[in-house]
Amino acid sequence: MEPSVSPKATILVVDDEPDVREVLQEYFVAHGYAVIGAESATAAKAMTAQHPIDLALVDIHMPGEDGLSLARHLRERYAKIAIIMLTSAATVVDRIVGLEIGADDYVPKPFDPRELAARVKSVLRRTSAAGRADLGAARVRIGRCVLDIAGHRLTDEKGGEVAMSPLEFDLLKALAEHPNRALSRERILNLNQQRDWDPFDRSVDLRIMRLRKKIEPDPEHPRFIRTIRNEGYIFVPDGR
Repeated sequence: MEPSVSPKATILVVDDEPDVREVLQEYFVAHGYAVIGAESATAAKAMTAQHPIDLALVDIHMPGEDGLSLARHLRERYAKIAIIMLTSAATVVDRIVGLEIGADDYVPKPFDPRELAARVKSVLRRTSAAGRADLGAARVRIGRCVLDIAGHRLTDEKGGEVAMSPLEFDLLKALAEHPNRALSRERILNLNQQRDWDPFDRSVDLRIMRLRKKIEPDPEHPRFIRTIRNEGYIFVPDGR
């Protein structure tokens, strides 16, 4: 069989339970991935500094430094590493905190390795698509349009300028700079404190609607700026 990801993606499995690490290492190696195991956050940090990692499977509840702290460290130091949180406590709080610090997905224990593998494949596909959507340091393709961040301009497929307000630009910029990550209304407001946002009205939702009319091929069925129930909005670069 051909590997499910080509070239091979390197997965870092961070879990204090040796049996879990062994099972996941054997399973993902058998499916064409390179796998490194770490029994603690400290070991994971050392390995990440030594090896290029594509995706980290991080157990939340570990002795010493927990997985949430490690995930925060990885997101701050290695922005391109995808992160999937694992936990035996399927609590909403863990999930929300994990996603807020930048995790790409969340899988509760116990899990079927096949489901986890599907999640890994999906996350790697999304994160690599985010890289393909980037046209340069300051230009990002968003649906039918291209956002020129440095020039504060939005252009359509023919190169014509698409009118947008400063608030709409701020919102689109926030989404473009955090691809494949759900941003809550509060997070969007915090990212744009310099503007006169009103957190008590539906300003974010209204501007999302306006932006969809400009960038989506079918605004009634948005593919690039999606709503994630109870979480906010997410920019999906490849629209899949």
